[in-house]
Amino acid sequence: MAYEKKIPVDLNCPLRLTMSLLGSKWKSCILDELRSGTPMRPNEIHKCLPEAAPRVLDIQLKELVEDGLVEKTIFAELPPRSEYKITPLGCTLIPIIDQMLQWGTDHFDIFERKYAKKN
Repeated sequence: MAYEKKIPVDLNCPLRLTMSLLGSKWKSCILDELRSGTPMRPNEIHKCLPEAAPRVLDIQLKELVEDGLVEKTIFAELPPRSEYKITPLGCTLIPIIDQMLQWGTDHFDIFERKYAKKN
């Protein structure tokens, strides 16, 4: 059975549209790993994000490809291999990811105090 998004993309609100493209737990992290423009094989992406389940990463990579933010190249060789690379459209999201990274850095101490106690 193929995976289907549970929540449809809301085209009536630019914020919801952007969040539907970036809002999944690992999509921003995947785009961040691909930001250099150097193609990466799936196992390389998995190694960069070891706490993410491989199946979840594969689903989110597929969605990023379907949305045109990442391109997938499949090489016709044995054994077959594939690579992922950020697209120019995907690169337009890097400034948003950079702002999220900066916000996290600026407010880290607040949330470290809150969440370090629970771990």
